[in-house]
Amino acid sequence: MSSTAKSVYNYFYIAAIVFLIAYVYIVATTHAAYAGWALLLFFTSLAIAFKGSKTLSGLAFTMIIFGTVGLSLYHPEYFLQWGDFKMSGLITPLIQLIMFGMGTSMSVQDFAGVIKTPKGVLIGVCSQFMIMPLIGFTLASVSGGISPSLTPEILAGVILIGCSPSGMASNVMAYLAKANLALSITITAVTTLLAPFVTPFLMKVLAGSLVEIDVYAMMWDIFKMIIIPIGAGLIFNKLFSGKVQWLDKAMPLVSMFGIALILTIIAASGRDSLLSIGPVLIVIVLIHNLFGYTLGYWTGRLFKMPESDCRTIAIEVGMQNAGLASGIAKEMGKIATLGLAAAVFGPIMNITGSTLASYWHGRLPEGAEEQKDVTE
Repeated sequence: MSSTAKSVYNYFYIAAIVFLIAYVYIVATTHAAYAGWALLLFFTSLAIAFKGSKTLSGLAFTMIIFGTVGLSLYHPEYFLQWGDFKMSGLITPLIQLIMFGMGTSMSVQDFAGVIKTPKGVLIGVCSQFMIMPLIGFTLASVSGGISPSLTPEILAGVILIGCSPSGMASNVMAYLAKANLALSITITAVTTLLAPFVTPFLMKVLAGSLVEIDVYAMMWDIFKMIIIPIGAGLIFNKLFSGKVQWLDKAMPLVSMFGIALILTIIAASGRDSLLSIGPVLIVIVLIHNLFGYTLGYWTGRLFKMPESDCRTIAIEVGMQNAGLASGIAKEMGKIATLGLAAAVFGPIMNITGSTLASYWHGRLPEGAEEQKDVTE
């Protein structure tokens, strides 16, 4: 990057400071009507500035989410209803669009990893659907008495995010962490396709006492949000691979926009609950996320997997498909409660995932140097 480009990005750090000062002044003078906009401009400026840094560029998207969510907390009316149209009606179509994009970037070869590395895939899939659901159940069980605002439905949302499959973000983080990218993609693909069957069963067993679970209805909801659009994406990729390059470039941006909008709509819908239990829920979700990384990594170690595979398992287990969890909450008609944990988990996992990936990026996996020497 040229020095001129760097200086341009540095100006946005200055802009971020200005908007932060403006936000503090607005809050202090109780002009709350403008506080949300100042907060949005602050995080947007940070996002642009971070794009100029190799170390921080992975956090740019998270800053955008913080900005839009912050705006929704001050002005929930922007994200609840436009005229007669309820914004929550966008959630399922957006998830389907994101899953279609995931399908267009996949091929049958992504599932060939099940045959090539069955041990890694089996350990990764089992870890995904055992570690995070059980951690979520444990956290929900011990957190019930912390605050009366932590209703059973909100606690069930903690379990729901644990019972969800890994998301596409885990593949990006695996690449940055110098983990086994092929294994990461395969685990994401397999857990995603198993979700319509495994997630409802786990929710019935672990969260059935907190919220009513219709297993078959949830199966269909997940099926129409995942299997149908991914299948359409796979067919599209097979027929038009390399022929629609603009779509390949556009889908990641569309996915990021969709995820940001979904989380913002959920934050607006559950604004009152989020303001009352926000700090507590953040701590619960952070513990959930960090324990996922830790137990995922050491599960790989326990089964004597290579270091790069252990990193992969850690990231796949710790990073969940928050968008899908949000969609399930919406289809159940409980977006303002059941969906809150997903709305908090999404931004947090991007921050922790980027931090972990950056840490590992500067450290070659054990055995990598030796393998390099042999090939030379």
